[in-house]
Amino acid sequence: MPKANNQRPIATKNMKLYLVPTPVGNLEDMTFRSVRILEEVDLILAEDTRTSGKLLKHYEISTQMISHHMHNEHKTVDGLVKRMQNGETIAMITDAGTPAISDPGFLLSRACVEAGIEIDCLPGATAFVPALVNSALPNDKFIFEGFLPVKKGRQTRFKILAEETRTMIIYESPHKILKSLKDFVTYFGAERKISISREISKLHEETIRGTVEEVIAHFETKAPKGEMVVVVEGKSGK
Repeated sequence: MPKANNQRPIATKNMKLYLVPTPVGNLEDMTFRSVRILEEVDLILAEDTRTSGKLLKHYEISTQMISHHMHNEHKTVDGLVKRMQNGETIAMITDAGTPAISDPGFLLSRACVEAGIEIDCLPGATAFVPALVNSALPNDKFIFEGFLPVKKGRQTRFKILAEETRTMIIYESPHKILKSLKDFVTYFGAERKISISREISKLHEETIRGTVEEVIAHFETKAPKGEMVVVVEGKSGK
């Protein structure tokens, strides 16, 4: 009896998905290669065509663009895979940063691998790396949590993170940051060191460092604005 073949299909040269990072703030952070790829592909998938339209206009890129986001990606993946199997090259971009990092991208990437379609993720902007480096907290070992659960599973997740010894990276919106910081007091303690970077690479970029208690005091006197990357010191082993 012949053995089952568990290998993935071999990708051909004509079908390919590019995951292209876009600037998290400053448009100058776009790479030369990223611009070239977006000019050369047959189709660009954008999380929000209005936001991405400004980027494409800035770089005079006229490639066809369609919407691909968390609300429609389950329905569009199969059709996009078929287009690539028919020889098209597709690039995926999100509003800011690298696709699939707290943004759409995973479902299509997985489908491409299963279909034998080559994936090429270009290096480029992502918000958590500069925030981690700017934090001055240990960065030899860290975990990326992205957005924490809002309700279901939130308490459970915090209990797990309370025992984490590595530096933790969390994404948070400005209208939820104070609630999260007060949860930090409950599970990490008021004296745990944290760093918050906001408006990365933009005109009003700012990094606030201190204990949880000190950062809460800062935002109680200065209204939080802009998307934030929160870097949290891990639990001490002492």
